[in-house]
Amino acid sequence: MTGPRAYLDHNATAPLRPEAREAMLAAMDIAGNASSVHADGRAARRLIERARTGVASLVGADPSLVTFTAGGSEAATTLLAPGFLGAGGEGPVRSLIVSAVEHSCVLAGGRFDPADIHVCPVDPAGLVDLAELSALLDRVPGPALVAVMAANNETGVIQPVAAVAALCRANGAALVVDAVQAAGRLALDIARLGADALFLSAHKLGGPQGVGAIVRASDRVTFVPLLRGGGQEGRLRSGTENLTGIVGFGAAAAASAGTIDVEMQRLRALRDWLEADIVTISPDSRAVGLPADRLANTSLTVHSGLDGETALIALDLSGVSVSTGSACASGKVAPSHVLAAMGMEPRLARSALRVSLGWSTERADVERFAGAFAAHARTIAARAA
Repeated sequence: MTGPRAYLDHNATAPLRPEAREAMLAAMDIAGNASSVHADGRAARRLIERARTGVASLVGADPSLVTFTAGGSEAATTLLAPGFLGAGGEGPVRSLIVSAVEHSCVLAGGRFDPADIHVCPVDPAGLVDLAELSALLDRVPGPALVAVMAANNETGVIQPVAAVAALCRANGAALVVDAVQAAGRLALDIARLGADALFLSAHKLGGPQGVGAIVRASDRVTFVPLLRGGGQEGRLRSGTENLTGIVGFGAAAAASAGTIDVEMQRLRALRDWLEADIVTISPDSRAVGLPADRLANTSLTVHSGLDGETALIALDLSGVSVSTGSACASGKVAPSHVLAAMGMEPRLARSALRVSLGWSTERADVERFAGAFAAHARTIAARAA
C-alpha cells in the first residue's frame, strides 16, 4: 500500500474534527473543576454550558434538558430502565419494546428484566413493522417504553420515528430514540420526532470518543439515574464532568449543525457513484435497505460469491478502511443480527461490506475503494475459474 489511506468507516467512529481538536486543546489549559465556585471552576462551567448549548442545537432541544454521559451505551443503559416517565405522564414504565435491528446496547434492554423485554420485527427493508408494534403495545403490560433508532448503524435505513411516536401516544407508551447515527446526518428536532428522550454519541460526528448525551423533550420526562453520588449534571449523572470531551462534543455538534444539508448532498452523490461502480464491477452485488430511505453517508452492500471478512482484509492491505457491519460486532463469526432480522440468509449476510462516509471523505477515497474492490473481485474470479 502506498499513499494516504482511505478511511471509510465513519459509522464506527469519525475522525476528530479540527474544530473539536482546537476546542479540546484550549480546554486542557483550564485547571478548574466545573463544580467549584472559584474563578477556575466557573471558567470550566462556562465551557460545559457552551457545549451543552451546541449539543442541544443539533436536535432542537432546550440546553437545560441535555445530560452528558460517557457515551451512547451508558446513555441507553440509563434511559432503558423501569421507572422512566414520559412527557405524557402515564406512569412509570413497566415493559420495554425494542426493534429487532437496534444497536446491541439497546437490544440488551438496559436495566429491564429479560422477561420484560419484547422485540418488534422489521420488514425486509429493515423498517419497523408498525402493525406488529401496535399489537405489542396492546399486549404487553403497560405503560411500556419503546426504543427505536432514528437510523440504522449498519444499513443506514431511516426509521419512521414520527409514526412510531404516534402509536406510542395512542397507547400511553413512552418513546426513547437512539439518534447516535442520525445526529449530524439528518436534520433532527426532538419535538417533531415525538420522542420523550433521545441519546447521542460524540465520536460518530467528529467529536472525541468516550462522551455522549441524553436529551429530554421536556422537564416532565424523568429517568432513574444510573450513576449516583456527586450530584453533577443536575443530579442525573454523578461523576466529575469530562471537560475536555464535553467541549470537543459541543464543538463537533456546532460544526455539524451548520452544514447538514449541503454535506449530505455531497456525500449522497459520492455514495450513489460508489454503489453504481460496485454493481458494474460485481453485477451480483446489491445495496441493502432499498427501497427505504437511507442515511446519505451509508452503503451496505452484499455480494454473491464473496466473503466479507476476507474482502475487508484485502481492502485493508490496499489502504482502505471499511467494515463488515457494526464495529461492536467485530470478530464475531455469526452474521449480523440486523441482516438476520431483515430475513437475509446467512451465507449472503456474511458477504456484507459497509462503507460509511463523513466530513473527511473526498472523491479520491471512494475511488481508492473502488479500485481495491475491483482488484479483489478479479482475484476471486480468477480463483473460481
